[in-house]
Amino acid sequence: MANSKQQITPYFFLLPGFIFLGVWLIYPATRAVWMSLHEWTVIPSAPKTFIWFENYIKIFSDPIFWPALRNTLLYALVTVCGQILLGVGIAILVDSLRKGQVFFRVSFYLPVVTSWVVVSLLFKYLFNSSPSGYINFLLVNQLKILPSPIAWLNEAATAWVAIDSLGIWKGVGWTMVIILAALQSLPEECFDSASIDGANRWQSLVYIKLPLLAPTIVLVIIMLTIGAFQAYIPIALITNGGPLHRTEVMLSYMYSKAFSDQEFGYSSALAFISAAIVFGISRLQMSAKRKV
Repeated sequence: MANSKQQITPYFFLLPGFIFLGVWLIYPATRAVWMSLHEWTVIPSAPKTFIWFENYIKIFSDPIFWPALRNTLLYALVTVCGQILLGVGIAILVDSLRKGQVFFRVSFYLPVVTSWVVVSLLFKYLFNSSPSGYINFLLVNQLKILPSPIAWLNEAATAWVAIDSLGIWKGVGWTMVIILAALQSLPEECFDSASIDGANRWQSLVYIKLPLLAPTIVLVIIMLTIGAFQAYIPIALITNGGPLHRTEVMLSYMYSKAFSDQEFGYSSALAFISAAIVFGISRLQMSAKRKV
C-alpha cells in the first residue's frame, strides 16, 4: 500500500503542470489544426465549412506568402549573424577585463529586457524620413555624409535597415551573456598548457576557445533563429508590413489574414507551415551541432 502511494505521489505534483499544458498549449494547438481545415469565421452562428487541405494548398499560390517567407528568412539570416558576431566579440572582450565585468554585462543586457513596443517606436522615431529624424539629422547636418535626407521607412530596402538594426541591437546582449557564461566555464588547464607551449592570446582564442565554444554557439544560433521567426512587433509598429507588403514577414502576414481579412482558417494553416519550416531549419542546425 505504501509502495503504491509512493508511485502515485509524483503524479499529483505533475498534475497542475499537465493541466496548464493542456489548457494553454495542447487544446489551442488542436483547435488551430481543426480551424486550418475549415473556412472559419468567428461568428458563433455562422457555418464553418470543412474544406480539407485547401487552405494549405492555397498557400503555395499566394503571391504574398513567398515574399513574406523570403523576408523572414533574410531577417533571420541578418539578425542571427549580427547577434552572433557582435555577441561573441563582446563576450570575449568582457571576459578579458580585470574589473567592471558586472557593469558591462548589465549595460549590454539592458536592451534585452526593454519593451519591444517602446524600442520599436524609438527606432521608428530615429529612422523618421523627415529631415528632423535623428539618423537623417546626424548623417546630413552633423557628419555631412549625405546631401539630403533618406526616406528610410518609405522604401523596403531602407526600412529593413531600421528593422534589422533593431533586431540585432535588441538581442546581442542575450547572446553575449550566454557566450560569456560558456567562456567562464572553460577549463583553465587548457590555456595554461597552451601558454607553456608558447601559444599567444590570439592562438588560444582561435585554436582553443572558439572550438570549445562551438556547441554553445550552435545552440544560440538555433534559439535566435526560432526567435527571428517570431518577429512581429517591430514590423507591425515600424512599417506595418508596407509599402505594398514588401516588409511583410510570416507572423505579420498571419495576423493580417486573421484579424484584417477574417480568414482564421487560412491564418492557422500559415502558422503550421511556418512551424514546419522552423522545425526543419532547427533539425538541420541540430545535425550541425552534433557534428561540432
